[in-house]
This record gives sequence, structure tokens and C-alpha cells, in this order.
Amino acid sequence: MWDYSDKVRDHFLNPRNVGEIENPDGVAEVGSIACGDMLKIAFKLDENKRIRDAKFKTFGCASAIASASALTEMLKGLTVEEAEKITNQDIAEYLGGLPDAKMHCSVLGREALEKAVANYRGLSPVMLEGTLICECFGVTDKEIERAVRENDLSTVDDVTHYTKAGGGCGKCHTAIQEIIDRVRIQPMKKKQAMTNLQKIKLIEETLDREIRPLLKHDGGDIELVDIIDNRVLVAKRGTCAACQAFPQTLKEVVEKKLHEMVSPDLVVEEVVQ
Repeated sequence: MWDYSDKVRDHFLNPRNVGEIENPDGVAEVGSIACGDMLKIAFKLDENKRIRDAKFKTFGCASAIASASALTEMLKGLTVEEAEKITNQDIAEYLGGLPDAKMHCSVLGREALEKAVANYRGLSPVMLEGTLICECFGVTDKEIERAVRENDLSTVDDVTHYTKAGGGCGKCHTAIQEIIDRVRIQPMKKKQAMTNLQKIKLIEETLDREIRPLLKHDGGDIELVDIIDNRVLVAKRGTCAACQAFPQTLKEVVEKKLHEMVSPDLVVEEVVQ
């Protein structure tokens, strides 16, 4: 039997903010009944652009209900910019901790919030497409990579707790361990001083592997034009060329990913060609 904190029990037995919001400013649904957890979250802003109300509906266990209830409470009074900084660890800490085997519930909450913010901004959510690793629960390599990176995971059991991957037949355990090893080596490489050629290569690899596939999902694309010191100059292509939200995409998707994968000093700028 899992050892739940008093706060988890309280939010499970007395969940806050259950229901729907009429004409929400941001709304999203993540998960699926097939894999056992599903969450819909919505929020409404006040006249000062702060979150006045947040509600949820979920299909899941006690931890899923408690995590969603806690998240909606955490959101109230925040700006969207403040809200999007909430991590799954923040949700777990707010609840006084979650059992290791239930940390995926806090990850589900963070994913729902991320997509609701994207919906508010009129952006397509960042789809973590990739190669299917865990067929039992439909988890891709990109989802595993993100969980490992954000939560400093080091074992297959850790990954299972945070994503469910590997929790079924177990055939994917070797592939999961290979992803863990690859991701955990990257920070060590980044700490070493990079030459200009190494930095350029890493920027190109990140754009091609992590960013361009997301944009192409909606018919868009970007082209790397030049790299001048810490300025990354790109041009928009495809549907991105006519997208009014492209400046936000540059900051919220492209620049954010380059900060994570290459250097926090990089600035992405659009050039017109």
C-alpha cells in the first residue's frame, strides 16, 4: 500500500475545482482512458490577466485526482507566464510528496498545463513525437528523454514511475536504459567549453532533431540562416510564414529548446528573406 501524505488524502477525498469553465481562455486534454489516466484542465483570466479560476476533470487514481486538484489551486492568482513555470516537482511538493510509483500523475498535470497555455496563446502544443518505445503504454523516446532530463532520472524504474514506460511487458527496458545513458551524458558535454564549430553543430542538430519536426507537424518549418556569436538567425518557411504567432513560437519553442539543449545565452532572431 502506498504511503500518501495528509494533503494528498485531503485533495483526493475533497477535490477542489472539479468541473468545466464556460468560454475558458486556455483549455487542454491529455492522456487516455486506455493507458489509465486522462486529464482535462481549463483556466479563465481576470481583467488584470491573472488566472481567476481553474477547473479540471479527470479519470484516474487518487494521486491523479489529488495532483489535478492541487494544480488548479496553485494556478489561481498567477499570470500565465508565472503559471507555465510550474513543474511536476512543484505539484508533488505542494502535496507533501507523492509515492514514487505515482509521480506520473504530477507529470500528467504539467503536460495538461503546458498544452492549456499553448491553447491560450493560439499555438500548437509542443508535440513530443518520436519513436515508440513502450508499446504497452504508448510512450515515445522523446517523452522518456524529457522526463529523464527534467527530473534527473537514472534508472528504468524511475522512468516507469514518471511515464509508465516499462511498466508492462518489460521488453522496452533495454531501450529505456539506452535513452537514460544518452541523456545523462549530454549535461557533461555541455559543461565543457565548446568551440564555435561544436556550438554550431549542436545548434544545427537541435534544430533538426528537436524543433523542425514539431513545426512540420503543422506544415511549418524554419531555416537556419546564420549564427553570429550567440545570435541564432532563422527564416520562417511553410505555414510559419503566415502565422501571426510565429514570434511567440520563436521564444516559447525554438529559443527555449536551444537554451535547454545548447546554451542559455542564445538568442533566436527572425530574418526576412
